[in-house]
Amino acid sequence: MISGRNMTIVTHFFLLGFQVNEQFRIFLFCLFLVVYWGTICGNLLIITLVSTSKILHTPMYYFISQLSISDILLSTDIVLNLLHVLLNNGATITFIGCMTQYYFFCASEAFECLLLAVMSYDRYVAICNPLRYTSIMTRTCCMNFALISWCFSFLITLISSITTGMLKFCGPNTIDHFFCDINPLLDLACSDTFTVHFEITFLSSPIVIIPTIMITVSYVKIMLAILRIPSSTGRQKAFSTCSSHLIVESIFYWKLFGVYAVPTQEQTLIIIEILSLLYTVFTPFINPIIYSLRNENISKALKKFKNIDIFTE
Repeated sequence: MISGRNMTIVTHFFLLGFQVNEQFRIFLFCLFLVVYWGTICGNLLIITLVSTSKILHTPMYYFISQLSISDILLSTDIVLNLLHVLLNNGATITFIGCMTQYYFFCASEAFECLLLAVMSYDRYVAICNPLRYTSIMTRTCCMNFALISWCFSFLITLISSITTGMLKFCGPNTIDHFFCDINPLLDLACSDTFTVHFEITFLSSPIVIIPTIMITVSYVKIMLAILRIPSSTGRQKAFSTCSSHLIVESIFYWKLFGVYAVPTQEQTLIIIEILSLLYTVFTPFINPIIYSLRNENISKALKKFKNIDIFTE
């Protein structure tokens, strides 16, 4: 920290992480290291299969590969520093480093919100309007959806990050969390945070509220369309095409609202940290498993990929 005549300017923060005994910290370090390794390998495998296998050259798998890119970004942004925090029982992070971590965290989360809405629309068209699916969800349309989601996420997050970075932090500088999240940062600010709170509330509409409404409406219409299918086999087949998306979306939004909708009181801090762990560390690890589990096309692509790998050797 830099001391002035009337105030102290914070130049770094100290992340407390998990204040537990050394043995448990070592266990958590090994667990998160394995999870991070699995996250990178699983998501890279999904990206590789989608880009190389012709049977996966469809809008659904293209969006899944984009989700994998987002999961790698989120996991790398959070977990690598988390491992450092665990190894040292807390760690110092510079002000710029903290704002950078917060920026990429928010960008990846915002992108996932938008992408899940796009994926729900894709399933809606596929089930409720199958005859026009190929003409609506063209390659160009899918690429535009993904590009707009990426650009919008990084742009709107940049606005929030700049506003947060302009706040005055004059001590204390200890963050009772394992990464630089918005609520712990605002708790440490010694200047008025009304603008930031208003901005976050205003920006949450296009990032969270509108996609949530879009997902809900899409799946209500999908369920109604599935119930109108006369055969049980047809209903089961139609539901299986969107069940993975529904599971991922439910997990993501349940944890998102659980962290940011509950009051940040002392008794809820441990719950918030656990939920934060779930959606920053474990969700990127679980997503590839959910999408590949019992997915015939991915299984076929994986077998072909293995055969190609063996043949080249």
